[in-house]
Amino acid sequence: MKKFLPVALLFSFSSIMAQQRLLVDTHNDVFSFQLVTKADLGKLQPVGNFDLIRAAKGGLNAQVFSIWCGEDYGKGKGFAHANREIDSLYALIARYPDKMALVKSPQELKKVHQQGRFAAMIGVEGGHMIEDRMDYLDSLIKRGLVYLTLTWNNSTSWASSARDETTGKGMRQAGLNELGKQIVKTLNKNGVLVDVSHAGEKTFYDVLATSTKPVIASHSNAYALTPHRRNLKDEQLKALAKNGGVVFVNFYSGFLDSSYDHRVQDFLQLHEKELDSLNNIYTKDFAPTMLNVMYKKEADQIRPPLSALVKHIDYMVKLIGVDHVGIGSDFDGSESFPAGMDSVADYPKLETALKNIGYKKEWIDKIFGGNFVRVWEASKK
Repeated sequence: MKKFLPVALLFSFSSIMAQQRLLVDTHNDVFSFQLVTKADLGKLQPVGNFDLIRAAKGGLNAQVFSIWCGEDYGKGKGFAHANREIDSLYALIARYPDKMALVKSPQELKKVHQQGRFAAMIGVEGGHMIEDRMDYLDSLIKRGLVYLTLTWNNSTSWASSARDETTGKGMRQAGLNELGKQIVKTLNKNGVLVDVSHAGEKTFYDVLATSTKPVIASHSNAYALTPHRRNLKDEQLKALAKNGGVVFVNFYSGFLDSSYDHRVQDFLQLHEKELDSLNNIYTKDFAPTMLNVMYKKEADQIRPPLSALVKHIDYMVKLIGVDHVGIGSDFDGSESFPAGMDSVADYPKLETALKNIGYKKEWIDKIFGGNFVRVWEASKK
């Protein structure tokens, strides 16, 4: 005779499943990497940091996928390359429609989450991919643009990057010009988040003076702890919080630990010949990642501890409040992350580390997804 669970218990179980934490990571570069590897991300992958199998294991159920290409992709190349990566995302969704869906609004995000499917979103990392054309920006918005990172390391004709403001090279002027301000206003009008990660300080403050909506930094860290040009100074963090925005903490070793750069340079120099060979296969952007796979034991020894990541999160929470901090891992966009954070399967380790320093569930829920939903909803008003 078959035994059935009581109806009340079934409803209780369904309620628990529906209430599973919404865990959102705002920055993952896997589709840049996937153009090289041709991997089926619906299956477990031997390299890289993301696939749907490991996402489920780690409790990650919503991801903003970074659409990225470097400064070599100038006019006539950047927009086409961005669309190739978006096409790859669309193809993955079409292959696994029962497991994932593209979402273009907070309402769609919540619906897909309740259905138990993985929510995929689009962020374009680098304003050079719109090639100074508003029609290209409109096209990306229609395809599902959630945020635009105004610059990558390279400046555009309308916004200066952190690298170029620091070095004084590669830019026409510091900050936003009139086209840059028009782009910010267009993003505001269409409910697309303005992302100031990679932006120079002048651009950062010009954006805050121009935007009528909350602004985000999709993958940035605290300059006070690691004085790297890609990290945000205390006054920038405070200004972003005052604006109602959120800074999403980057997991990259070099932004967490000032001494990592010296260690990794020694490692790369030691394996210079292998790196040159990998450059020919995987390009200079992804060769260091593959080198780390080849020499995993050595690469692991130069990684900072998980406590370095926790320290950046906690520093920002204490400085600007828990409502203004989230996670933007930069998985598949960098070669090294803190010890233990090998892939999207490892978010529970970060949760445990935060609990160990006294963070309650309410705070972790905000950092792991709630703050993203709030700021995205605010961009749509």
